[in-house]
Amino acid sequence: MSHNNDKNNGSHNEISLCVTQALDRYFSDLDGEKPVGIYDMVIREVEKPMLQSVLRQTRGNQTQAAEILGMTRNTLRRKLTEHGLL
Repeated sequence: MSHNNDKNNGSHNEISLCVTQALDRYFSDLDGEKPVGIYDMVIREVEKPMLQSVLRQTRGNQTQAAEILGMTRNTLRRKLTEHGLL
């Protein structure tokens, strides 16, 4: 396994840990209330900062950002519009 893959796996594990800790806090803070719509909430909360970070890395180049994200440029533009990032 290459060093780059090790670095990516470490980042992935760190992101997973952050999401897990945030969800644990969320459930703890519910104080007995029933959680609803967790999937959509997490996607919404994670997607915007991810898009912003990738765009910063590509200095706003949407074609490169779409490639990094593994989506078409049209899909990226739709997501940017949904999050008010255009």
